[in-house]
Amino acid sequence: MEDKYISIGELNSFIKSMFDENVFLRKVYLKGEISNFKNHTRGHLYFTLKDDTSRISAVMFYSSAITLNFKPEDGMNVLVEGRISCYPTAGTYQIYVDKMEVDGLGALYIEFEKLKAKLAKEGLFLDSHKKPIPKIPKRIGIVTAPTGAAIKDILSTIKRRFPLAETILFPALVQGRDAAPDIVRQIKEADSGKYDIDVLIVGRGGGSIEDLWAFNEEVVARAIYEAKTPIISAVGHEVDFTIADFVADLRAPTPTGAAEMAVPTVSEINHMIETLRIRANEFMSNYLRRNQLRLDAVKNSYILKNPLSLYEMKEQKLDNLMESLNNYVLKKLDNYKLQMSHIQSSFVLKDPMRLFKVQQEKLIFQEKTLYSNIKRIILDHDHHYKMIVNTLKLVNPLNILDKGYSLVKKGDELIKSSQDLKIHDKIDIRFHAGSVKAIVEEVE
Repeated sequence: MEDKYISIGELNSFIKSMFDENVFLRKVYLKGEISNFKNHTRGHLYFTLKDDTSRISAVMFYSSAITLNFKPEDGMNVLVEGRISCYPTAGTYQIYVDKMEVDGLGALYIEFEKLKAKLAKEGLFLDSHKKPIPKIPKRIGIVTAPTGAAIKDILSTIKRRFPLAETILFPALVQGRDAAPDIVRQIKEADSGKYDIDVLIVGRGGGSIEDLWAFNEEVVARAIYEAKTPIISAVGHEVDFTIADFVADLRAPTPTGAAEMAVPTVSEINHMIETLRIRANEFMSNYLRRNQLRLDAVKNSYILKNPLSLYEMKEQKLDNLMESLNNYVLKKLDNYKLQMSHIQSSFVLKDPMRLFKVQQEKLIFQEKTLYSNIKRIILDHDHHYKMIVNTLKLVNPLNILDKGYSLVKKGDELIKSSQDLKIHDKIDIRFHAGSVKAIVEEVE
């Protein structure tokens, strides 16, 4: 009877072999929602994959998990590729995931966030790089589809608000695989300088995230960033945000909003002109008032009423200067006369040999002084030298050998303690006269 019974391990191993041998279960593709997600310390991922009616356990080992370009979380819809097998220890079957990616719009959102973080790190979104939008543009460029509500709204808004502004359309694809390079080409064309554009509107009407995706492409973002012309981004509706919105010099919630930001209204222009007229009148009034006060001050000045007083003051100043000059010249002449008198009465002119004798006596005195200084310096250095020699003799460690002491060295190291030696060490012992080599037999 016992031959009919098998162990649970044998049963689970048999079931596992059935899973592994089934060619249809070696490669399966599933989609579902992640739940009970657990990231093991060794890098393996354990989770449950479920849909509205069922669920299956899943494991993704570290070797496959490191290839993921996103962080799995509970509630995330994913597409997985793997094989179905049995885990014999628990007796459960599960999917061993080799590849996994986010399902549908989630993948686009992750790609959007990655590019946004990359460009933000490079500084493409900084306000310091954004150019001011001119208040009164003469010519406005528009990069959008030539048909549709967006271009109609932009043109009608500009014509209604500021009909003096000229508009140039740079038609571009705004949806599909070829849209991004076409938008880049038209931005560069408008920014080339051939059209003298004051401000450029780049955008399209609303739509799904796939419809707006061309404005999330890196090439479009860099074209907007590198443009010399100020750019207003006008993509989608007010709730839609694209990478182009973050890079542009100004973000408009809608194409109509972009047109309103690009041009003023006639009433705004009139208000601006009136404000400037009032400020100009106030400036001229203040300017005339200040100059009138200055003119009145000059007219009432003492000099204009008494012009001779200015001449009299100058005459008096000239007299003072001439008197000072005469005094200076006379003083200089007196000094020169005194110097001449001293020279004429000096013994050099009366007895020139006396000067020679004085210099000769001075030279002899200097020779004696120099000899005396040299002799003193030599004696000082000799005394100092002898003191150094005596000091060296006193501190010379070899002198102590004269008293019967010796120096013990192990290699180049001077031994100061028996703890520095061990049995069989080779040592050198130096005496006052000669040295010996020895081997340590005992250490105390």
